[in-house]
Amino acid sequence: MAERKKLNLGYSDFKNIIQSNSYFVDKSLFIQEVIETEKNVLLLPRPRRFGKTLNLSMLQCYFEKGDPENQQLFKDLKIGQVGHDIQQHCCKYPTISLSFKDAKARNWDETFKYIKKEISKLYQHHEYLLNNNVLSKHEKIKFDKIITETGDTVDFAVSLSELSDYLHRYHHEKVVILVDEYDTPIQASYAKFYDEAVSFMRNLLSGAFKDNSNLYKGIITGILRVSKESIFSGLNNLSVCSILEDEFSDKFGFTEPEVRGILADFNIKTDYAEIKRWYDGYKFGETTPIYNPWSILNFVVSKNETFKTFWTNTSSNELIKNEIKKKNADNVRQEILKLINNETIVKDIEENFVFTDLDTPKEVLWTLLTFGGYLTTRNKVSRKEYELVIPNYELKTVFQDTILEWLQTDIKIIKSLLQDTTHHLLNNHVKEFELGFKQIIGDTFSYYDTAKNNEYVYQSYILGLLAIIGDDYIIKSNRESGEGRYDIMLVPHDKSKNGVVIEIKSIEKQRDNENKANFQKRIHEAIQLASAQIDKNHYYKELLAHKVKIQNIIKIPIVFAGKEPFISLPLEES
Repeated sequence: MAERKKLNLGYSDFKNIIQSNSYFVDKSLFIQEVIETEKNVLLLPRPRRFGKTLNLSMLQCYFEKGDPENQQLFKDLKIGQVGHDIQQHCCKYPTISLSFKDAKARNWDETFKYIKKEISKLYQHHEYLLNNNVLSKHEKIKFDKIITETGDTVDFAVSLSELSDYLHRYHHEKVVILVDEYDTPIQASYAKFYDEAVSFMRNLLSGAFKDNSNLYKGIITGILRVSKESIFSGLNNLSVCSILEDEFSDKFGFTEPEVRGILADFNIKTDYAEIKRWYDGYKFGETTPIYNPWSILNFVVSKNETFKTFWTNTSSNELIKNEIKKKNADNVRQEILKLINNETIVKDIEENFVFTDLDTPKEVLWTLLTFGGYLTTRNKVSRKEYELVIPNYELKTVFQDTILEWLQTDIKIIKSLLQDTTHHLLNNHVKEFELGFKQIIGDTFSYYDTAKNNEYVYQSYILGLLAIIGDDYIIKSNRESGEGRYDIMLVPHDKSKNGVVIEIKSIEKQRDNENKANFQKRIHEAIQLASAQIDKNHYYKELLAHKVKIQNIIKIPIVFAGKEPFISLPLEES
């Protein structure tokens, strides 16, 4: 039996992976697709940890002139079996390759230092250019300024363009330029030094790719497609192949045959349906399913084959947290409520956006979440509209945890209170549920100190329910226009558990001249009306259709008298 290859997790150096006989998921036909496309410069946005860096390392090894032995790296891969028209490109082109993955800091000066170091390393890789008569004396001086990092902003902004010219003159071949994680400095700069970062990256990339007669192919990767107006101004030869397009749709992330192959090679016996539930669910172009490669590989190397949030732990998820925490983000939270409940939402995907759009009424949040890998598309509705869903359970936990954090830190709802109140609801402990619910609503109203109605506080509670019990129940909510209320239904996945129907009514708070007995009478009448409406409208029939037994159906009326909720109240004698 052949020795099992080692899986070098997180290692993105293609040459070392192949030479060390490490495990490699063969994406080498990516090279053929790059060669065969008529597009000169490609921008390939993909979520983080989806194989961008490894794919560019593979391209560099295939194209780079000067090391004919690199051909041997591909002989046992799929690209090694293609015809001569593709293989003649191997080891043919001088190649420029750099990554901006580490170019992020607190200010522009520090960020620019990272950029200069990366470009300096690139020039050092081609330092042989100084040892001939191809470069003029003036050009050698500029070359030295880049290596020693003493050049100014302009020197570095034109560095890729000038290096491609030097390489073309020396090798008498056109140049391949590979730029990885181009948008890292831009993301790091948002709301801090955005203008400086955008200005430099625009000049650097435009110089490298716009009307560059020395260029054979240019490949740019990142997470986001940043608007042509802000970065790729005038770059009319740029072709964007995003996660919405069919081109290259199976070259990043793992397809189902690839995942099954990995599990078989490493003798993973875990229930495949559970692996699929946790890490599958992406759709790139028309290619589906696509699995999260980082999570799959981490799962494989975990000794006890434990399901964890591997991919989501590689980022702070600050964008989601910040957007959910905004006091005016009620619509955002309403949409997240649906997503956690395994529903779809329909949103415009703005492929041409700038980060400053986050501060405008445009809903670019959904674009960022989709391109960032937190959401995925299901169907295209119109030219810009797409049905969006949370792709898998791993990502669902991100939204659940973020909602819980918001409830705890901003609204000050104690998690244990939410858990206990929910427990009482699901077990028909009406009095205990009412006490907990009153406290939750009181905390929520202190957050929504300008709230004009009760929708948002109840929505907050539903979000908490989804975060606490979302794995065990389907939560349905339907706000009926004109009455300012919600109908809520909790449908258990386990049909032996209780199902819940909630009907909400709203009445005027206690009037100044109204005694307690009359006020309680109005509450009691509203509670009776809500209870009768549950039966009259047969809301519970949907639970019966879901095989929930009649004796397991809990009917809860809730009456808001102003800001205070009442669920049960005995009549007092006047």
